[in-house]
Amino acid sequence: MDEKKYLYNTNKTLKRLRHLTGDAIRDFNMIESGDRVMVCMSGGKDSYALLDILSSLRKSAPVDFDLIPVHLNPHLPGYPQGVMEEYLRGTGLPYHIIDENVYGIVREKIPDGHNICSLCSRLRRGILYRVAGEIGATKIALGHHADDVLGTFFLNLFYSGTVKGMPAKLHTDDGRHIVIRPLVYCRERDIVRLAEGRGYPLFPKNLCEFGENKMRGEIREMIAAWDRKYPGRSMNMCKAMGRISLSHMLDRRLYDFDRDEIIAGSRAGTERPDPEQHRNPVAGE
Repeated sequence: MDEKKYLYNTNKTLKRLRHLTGDAIRDFNMIESGDRVMVCMSGGKDSYALLDILSSLRKSAPVDFDLIPVHLNPHLPGYPQGVMEEYLRGTGLPYHIIDENVYGIVREKIPDGHNICSLCSRLRRGILYRVAGEIGATKIALGHHADDVLGTFFLNLFYSGTVKGMPAKLHTDDGRHIVIRPLVYCRERDIVRLAEGRGYPLFPKNLCEFGENKMRGEIREMIAAWDRKYPGRSMNMCKAMGRISLSHMLDRRLYDFDRDEIIAGSRAGTERPDPEQHRNPVAGE
């Protein structure tokens, strides 16, 4: 591909992702004036894209906010030493590299042959929350995108019997932190294109010996198969997650079927009386 055309396509992708991210930030009031946003950097394409997009938005945003990328080195075998620090140094932003032997702690507590993902996840989350408090972060930004949200929806539906995805904005149980997911309107395919065009120094996919969760991988393949056979299906499913009619569901904790009204104080959000008046937040219509 011609270099100019390739650069044009990359910039076009970034512009699209900027637009969708800006919509999500506005719709869910994710970032406010004076916020110190801690961006969690994993070494994967999503976290690189998140930092890139937020840095670009910050230059023209109507509110002032700070970005503080934070990366946790969990001492996984084969960890690429220095790669993340070199990249973050090049951004010119104040950053933090946290060195914690999470892998060693997990291996000490979990017998060989057993899955370590659950404990590893809890330890990493606890460390990041602690660091957020130490650096005075008012928001913690994660790189989950629309496909992650949809995949989690089906995981919960199939294996937990609940209807929920990933919250775009979440107050932690202790009330100390606010977690945001600015990429919830962004599709993974666009993030892949951006990562290729920008040349992010991605960590190896097989860095963790357990790889992707098996059930999540199956869900990912299911959605991909649907999209191949029925183009646009996943787009419609993502759109549906923002257009919930509680009166047409069966949860009596959230909807009073006697009075035909949403129960005050329910955590399910509000219905949209006329969804067709609202743009498609995933397609950016």
